[in-house]
Amino acid sequence: MDSHWLIQRLEEQREAPALIWQDAIWAFGRLADAVREQAARLLREGVAPGTVLAIRGDYSPGVVALLLAAVINRNIVVPIASSAAVRQERMLEVAEVALMAHFRADDGWDLVSCGHGGGHPMLRHLADDGEAGLILFSSGSTGESKASVLSFDRLLDKFHTKRKGFRTLVFLLLDHIGGINTLFHALCNDGTIVTAAERSPEAVAAAIAAHKVQLLPTTPTFLNMLLISEAASRHDLSSLETITYGTEPMPQTTLAAVASAMPGVRLKQTYGLSELGILPTKSRADNSVWLKLGAVGFEHKIVDNILWIRSASAMLGYLNAPAPFDTEGWFNTQDLVETDGDYVRILGRRSELINVGGEKVHPTEIENLLLQLDNVRDVTVSGRANPVTGTVVAARITPVRAEDAEAFKRRIRRFCRERLEPFKIPVVIEITEADHHGVRFKKSRSLVP
Repeated sequence: MDSHWLIQRLEEQREAPALIWQDAIWAFGRLADAVREQAARLLREGVAPGTVLAIRGDYSPGVVALLLAAVINRNIVVPIASSAAVRQERMLEVAEVALMAHFRADDGWDLVSCGHGGGHPMLRHLADDGEAGLILFSSGSTGESKASVLSFDRLLDKFHTKRKGFRTLVFLLLDHIGGINTLFHALCNDGTIVTAAERSPEAVAAAIAAHKVQLLPTTPTFLNMLLISEAASRHDLSSLETITYGTEPMPQTTLAAVASAMPGVRLKQTYGLSELGILPTKSRADNSVWLKLGAVGFEHKIVDNILWIRSASAMLGYLNAPAPFDTEGWFNTQDLVETDGDYVRILGRRSELINVGGEKVHPTEIENLLLQLDNVRDVTVSGRANPVTGTVVAARITPVRAEDAEAFKRRIRRFCRERLEPFKIPVVIEITEADHHGVRFKKSRSLVP
């Protein structure tokens, strides 16, 4: 146990703060001791290396310590966030989970037998090779969630080299590749993980102010919510140095508004997938949606405007879907991109492209435009079946303030007619107060009528 590099890394800064949870500070040394205690309990409970172990909970000290202990114990870990409870039974079945550690409100956990064997060839491969594993589920917004199987050891290789750490607020949860990356980047680089009481603009802004957070990794959807709530104006966010954003295309309007509202904060676009890991990136500028994809551990190419990536940390495959790699190990991300020299701009998934009578419409183009219209808080654009053109553009719009719905729709259509080609103008418009995002604060286009 003590010879493992993760424990050694924690011990290097024993007195420094590693985790702030419910306003209590856990030093690296205390966390290291908790990892040892959790590892000892895994041994007592008979959780052998290679066992598929689900961990249900969020960023509490107990969850973090058990996660690290399970990596050291060479388990295959399935993180299940509290918000994923509605999908839990199916996730346990697909991931062939043998045991689940279910965390209670007091940060203790109960071990529950799930009755599955972990006999899938990819799971056996990890166990036979003595590697820790990780199973992550996609959001499942367009169908059943896909279960990616990764080598935890390969995923953590990049953290052997020490870099600068930051006091980081964890927004993306542990069942997301971005959440895993955030956690280990902080803990392996002498950073500090800060948790918020909830993932609301007010709670996040309050946590940044109270604990002098330097880095906020989040989503474009949440940044839009933060701006509209004006929570930033009610809290001192002067400690914030960098905001990273990813998981979905960033509207240029939102990015410009964030850059204007927080002029001293560096804005950096990230790019990653559960199937591949998180790529190194460089934004062209704080107010630019163009980014350069790094090459350390990754290669990329663009074929017919679709981004393909080959990764040293790529998953072994899906548990419940065919292998998505070609014969040379390239992964089709299905993301449409534009290029400008070494820079790319992510337009969105090819499956989200709307075909209106043979004309192609990018939902993000229409969303970016409509966000410029007065009284538009949020907008989600998608396609809707039509007997004449096959598909028409549909828009789901939430206003900032109350406005007569029919008058608002007329104003929207007039605004679009002055700026868009006819086939791009939304035919179906729904005015709603409902959220546009799921539990991962990523826009859910399936909600469009």
